[in-house]
Amino acid sequence: MNAEIISVGTELLMGQILNTNARYISGRLADLGINLYYHITVGDNHDRLKDSIKTGFSRSDILIFTGGLGPTEDDLTKETIADYFGLELIIYEDYKEKLIERMVSRGYQCTPNNFKQVMFPKDHCIILPNPNGSAPGCIIEMDGKAAIMMPGPPWEMEPMFEAQVVPYLEKRSNCRFYSRTLRIFGRGESQVEHDIQDIVDLQTNPTIAPYAKAAETTLRITARCGDEAEGEELILPVMDEICDRIGEYVYSSHGKEMHEVCAELLSKNQLKLAVAESCTGGMIASQLVSVPGSSEWFIEGAVTYAPEAKMCRLGVKAETLDKYTDVSAETAMEMAEGIRISSGADIGISTTGYAGPSGAPDQVGHVFIGVSHRDGVQAYEFHFKGSRERVRITATLNALNLLRKLILSKGMYKPHCYMI
Repeated sequence: MNAEIISVGTELLMGQILNTNARYISGRLADLGINLYYHITVGDNHDRLKDSIKTGFSRSDILIFTGGLGPTEDDLTKETIADYFGLELIIYEDYKEKLIERMVSRGYQCTPNNFKQVMFPKDHCIILPNPNGSAPGCIIEMDGKAAIMMPGPPWEMEPMFEAQVVPYLEKRSNCRFYSRTLRIFGRGESQVEHDIQDIVDLQTNPTIAPYAKAAETTLRITARCGDEAEGEELILPVMDEICDRIGEYVYSSHGKEMHEVCAELLSKNQLKLAVAESCTGGMIASQLVSVPGSSEWFIEGAVTYAPEAKMCRLGVKAETLDKYTDVSAETAMEMAEGIRISSGADIGISTTGYAGPSGAPDQVGHVFIGVSHRDGVQAYEFHFKGSRERVRITATLNALNLLRKLILSKGMYKPHCYMI
C-alpha cells in the first residue's frame, strides 16, 4: 500500500512555518509498513491543490493531508477534495452544536464562517473528532482510494493521528516495518559504510541505511515483518554483526541520543555531575537537563566565559591563565576540577576554546575538554572545523562522549557495543 503526504498552506511554502507534520507522519507510516514515496507542499489555491490530488491518486492509494481545515476563506482542503470526488458538503448538526459550545466556553462568538469546519460529505466519510481544536478531521473513501484530512497544528494533528488514523491504517496494511537505529560517534559515514559494505550488500530484509548527522553517523536497520517480535528476530543478528565490526564507536542501539545515553549511565551508576562551560555556553547542561529526572544526578552548570569568571567561580589560578591562556589544557583541567570540588559532584566536565569567527581567527575550532573524577583529571585537545555553531555542537558531543566513556570504563557496563 502506497501513501503520499500533502501539506497544505502558503505559509509552509514561504518558510514561515517549519513542516514538522510531514516528518512525524513519515516515521509513523514506516512503522506501519506503508510505503511513502512523495511529500508534496502546496499553497492555499484550489486549482493547484486539485492538480496535486489528481497526481497523488494516480500513484498512491492513500493521500494524507495536513492543514487547510480552518474557518477562513483560504482554508480549502476539504472543499477541494470533495470537489475532486464530486461530493457535496453538508453541515453535521451534532458537530455544529459542539463547535458552538466550544467557542462560547472560550469567550468567542461563533460566526457563520466557523460552520465550514463542521461541513462534511453526507456519504463516503469518516469524521475524526478533534478534542484539541475546533476543526475535526475526516477520511473520504471512494473507488479504493482514501483521503485523510487532519488539522495543521501539530498539537492537534499528532493526537488525532495516533488515536484515530493509526487504527484505520492498521486495518488496511497487511505488514509493518520495524526498525532499530544504531548511533555511532567517532567514525564518519563513509568509514562506517566501508566497514560494513559486505553486510549491506547481502541484506534484503532487513535493510541497512546510513545517515550522517552533525559529528556522528546513524544506521537504520529496518525489517518488513508481521509484528515487532518478528522484526526483532530479523534485526538482532545483523545488528550484532555490525557491532562486532564497529562496536567501540556504537553508543546506542535504540536510537537514543548522546545526552540521553549519558543520563541513563549517570542514573544507573548513581553518579553526580557538574559542568563548567566556556565556548559551549551552556549547551552541555541544556541537553542533559532536558532529560526527565535529571535533578537526581545533575548538580549544576556554570557558564564561565570570561577569564575573571574562571578564576572567581572555579578557582582557576591567575598564573595558569597568564602562562597558558584561558584556552589550554591546563585551564580546562582546573575548570573541571574546580566545578567538581565546589559542587561536590563525582564528575566534573569543562570546555574552553575558540568557537570563532572573531577573537582568534587562526585558532577557530581549537577546543580543550577537561574531565575530573576521583582518580584524577585529564584534558583532551580537539581541532574542529565549521561555523561557530558547528564548533559548539561538536564540542558538546565530544564532551558528552568523554563522559560516557569514563563511566563505562569505571562502572559496571563494559560490553563491546553498549546497548541503550
